Amino acid sequence: MQIVRALEELRAIVSEWKRNGLSVGFVPTMGALHEGHLSLMRLSVSQCDRSVASIYVNPTQFAPHEDLDSYPRQEQADMHALESVGCDLVFCPDAALMYPEGEETRVSVPDMGSKLEGQFRPHFFGGVATVVTKLFNQVRPDKAYFGEKDYQQVQIIRRMVTDLSMPIDIVAGETKRAADGLALSSRNTYLTPEERQIAPSLKAALHRAAIRMRNGTLPGEAISEAVETLERAGFAKVEYIEAVNPATLDPVPSQLPDHPCRLIAAAWMGKTRLIDNIPV
Repeated sequence: MQIVRALEELRAIVSEWKRNGLSVGFVPTMGALHEGHLSLMRLSVSQCDRSVASIYVNPTQFAPHEDLDSYPRQEQADMHALESVGCDLVFCPDAALMYPEGEETRVSVPDMGSKLEGQFRPHFFGGVATVVTKLFNQVRPDKAYFGEKDYQQVQIIRRMVTDLSMPIDIVAGETKRAADGLALSSRNTYLTPEERQIAPSLKAALHRAAIRMRNGTLPGEAISEAVETLERAGFAKVEYIEAVNPATLDPVPSQLPDHPCRLIAAAWMGKTRLIDNIPV
């Protein structure tokens, strides 16, 4: 496995692969890797001739009050993990490369980015779209892999790739969970032992709401029950639970929809913000 920090070296390697007719898969990450990330890399290895991961904690998707400085960083462990699942190259750019002096260009997907997470983190998807566009231009992959735990992010990147005519196939990997149902996340390390015991209630509440909707309960009623369940369980705040159209992220009508939808949620367990989603 090669570790590359310079853009010129990255481009030389990828260009050589492409001259030889090899396909390139790409898994962008912010490090602190867990099984969710590694499952995406395994998917890339199974579908592409060469697989690249990036590790870069992107400052433009953090607000000033968020956890940029404390975000977990474990580069050496991440390298070992990526090598163990067949990654061919890890790209580790620095801030000067990603955001050169005087830079001012940003990419946004304004409508989809203003919903759900965008209501509470208005800076977030502009930062994600910008850094992913930069990474796509640098790596030039044929396929890029993202986890469905960040479902809104996946749909926004798909929209961006379509709108900007990027020749990249976006592949979504299923959410990976702990044995008790908690969606794997680098931020789960922030949970205290007591909070970690309660955190799986988020997935359980969504699962019950999905069953209720499938059995005929109106979305608003099923969601209200889920919110009450989480508040009783000990969640500090439920920012949102919404049933949305999977493609557009628009809320479903108050009556039961006649098509599949997605339940998407964000809630605070102590000082840790958890997100999750499930199909209905």
